[in-house]
Amino acid sequence: MAHDVKDRLVNLVKDLMADLKRRKQRKTCQYQATGKVVYDEFYPKHSKPIIDEIDRVLAKHYGFTDEELDVIINYDIKYRMGEDAEENEE
Repeated sequence: MAHDVKDRLVNLVKDLMADLKRRKQRKTCQYQATGKVVYDEFYPKHSKPIIDEIDRVLAKHYGFTDEELDVIINYDIKYRMGEDAEENEE
């Protein structure tokens, strides 16, 4: 992997981790068996622009076409839209 690509990915991953931490929500649950449990809930959908940029850098590195990159970036959206379309037909 080229040094510039690696540096770009390292910076993007740092940005992603900071963004995920910034947007997290601390949750607390009380369970009879284990007592109080405190955990952080993360929402990667809010960090999608950073994730998409990581995908772009990797796609360029691996020589993906624009169409292949589009599939990667939009796969989840397209999958859900296809599922919703079927539900609306019923």
